[in-house]
Amino acid sequence: MDTVNFHILWTVALFILFIAIIIWAWSSKRKEEFDELANLPLDEEKFANQVEENTSGRKYNA
Repeated sequence: MDTVNFHILWTVALFILFIAIIIWAWSSKRKEEFDELANLPLDEEKFANQVEENTSGRKYNA
C-alpha cells in the first residue's frame, strides 16, 4: 500500500470517528445528562458538592 492510499484510509477513518462522536453527543439518550450538567453551575449546592468531590484528596501548595 502506498502513501496516498494510507492517507485516504486515515482520512476516511477519522471522518467516520468524527461523525460517530457527533451522533453520540447529539443522541437523545445523552440529552438528560447534558441538561443536568449544563445546569450544574446554576445550582450552587450541587456545584459546591461537585467541586468538593473533584478536589478531595488533592493537596495544594500555596
